[in-house]
Amino acid sequence: MKYFSTRDHNHQSPASFDDVLIRGLAPDGGLYLPESYPQLSKEDLDALKGKTYPEVAEAIIELYAPGKGHLAHRAYTTTAFDSEEIVPLTRVTDNLFIGHLSQGPTAAFKDMAMQLLGVLFEDSGKEMNILGATSGDTGSSAEYAMRGRDGIRVFMLTPKGRMTPFQQAQMFSLDDPNIFNIAVDGVFDDCQDIVKAVSADKEFKETYHIGAVNSINWARLLAQVVYYVWLYLQAGAPIAFSVPTGNFGDICAGHIARQMGVPITSLIVATNENDVLDEFFRTGTYRPRSAAETLATSSPSMDISKASNFERFIHDLVGAQRTAELFGSTSPSFTLSDDEMARVSDEFGFASGSSTHADRLATIARLHSEYDQLVDPHTADGIHVAETLLSAGTVTGPVICLETALPVKFAETIYEAIGESPTVPERFRDIESGERHVTDMPNDAEAVKRFIAEKVG
Repeated sequence: MKYFSTRDHNHQSPASFDDVLIRGLAPDGGLYLPESYPQLSKEDLDALKGKTYPEVAEAIIELYAPGKGHLAHRAYTTTAFDSEEIVPLTRVTDNLFIGHLSQGPTAAFKDMAMQLLGVLFEDSGKEMNILGATSGDTGSSAEYAMRGRDGIRVFMLTPKGRMTPFQQAQMFSLDDPNIFNIAVDGVFDDCQDIVKAVSADKEFKETYHIGAVNSINWARLLAQVVYYVWLYLQAGAPIAFSVPTGNFGDICAGHIARQMGVPITSLIVATNENDVLDEFFRTGTYRPRSAAETLATSSPSMDISKASNFERFIHDLVGAQRTAELFGSTSPSFTLSDDEMARVSDEFGFASGSSTHADRLATIARLHSEYDQLVDPHTADGIHVAETLLSAGTVTGPVICLETALPVKFAETIYEAIGESPTVPERFRDIESGERHVTDMPNDAEAVKRFIAEKVG
């Protein structure tokens, strides 16, 4: 299996899985995709029924990275995850299910990818300095997956003051010598832009062995494809997915699973008030916002206005040459034609909607009182949008909403919704009372590079 940049229309620069695992971004600024999506026939899917999560993961990984599938059994263990199923499926109503992706060590869906990335990186045997950006959960998931691993350091950028106290505590309480937290004076998109700027400096990237764990990393998306296959197998019938998203990573994995032949009826893009993606899927116009226009909301992990993985879908829609034209600028804005947008829904199965703070509170309260289900604000966004589209007849059920995190990570919003704080799992009991290990830094890629150089030596 060879990989190519989303902007490489002549397929002139093939890369191996090992290459894309380390690089993250392609040299031309594009994102890596496989030369084709392997197909899963009905017989292939039937053969996976009854398999464990690691066994399903092994089968999917082997399609894209031959010889690497066995590592799934090291990544998805009951030592790291609270559930033997790894990803349980819960029925809420006849038409609505929740896919529980937050059973890992940091109680967030990002653990599903990071636990695999950790063993992939370690298996490579290469020295690596991971540079990432987080709006809430990616950072802690990456740090917990990489802490203590030989030859690996993590430099994680966070938007200063933009995460919940629990999210900050999860990251900043770590004092492992290979973990470095950096609080940037800006929003998540600024952090993400710094990661891209550093990655674009080829000399610095090679000298300091810079690797990526953000959703631009193909291996992370590959790990996420697995749970779409797994949840379809648990549902036992064609199914729609509602996915809370800001960076288009989680739902991009669903798009790939659908392209592989998994019977996914619809892919619902659920945003919060930062509705760049919803605007695109409703109007055909992609219009990233500035940092000043990016709102701070009660579902903060989705406070994103430049969707990094969106380029992968646009590539599949319009091809590499046009993708290079559309995304060649630092802040691309564009409008697709009516014919192209018809394919988005008819051929690729996308629908979308957005949610507000009031919607989140109402959804959390109703699910708690009527169904004894307590969900975090991001998952509430996904459920609200799914129910709205089901009621309107825009999509048909059943729908699996992908859980984003455990409610304990957003205690303030949960309390506002139901009048009581969520239960704190024993493993997180004292997490907010410890010391903090974090370096404040200006919104400046050169300052970040100097910090990395100093720590690497």
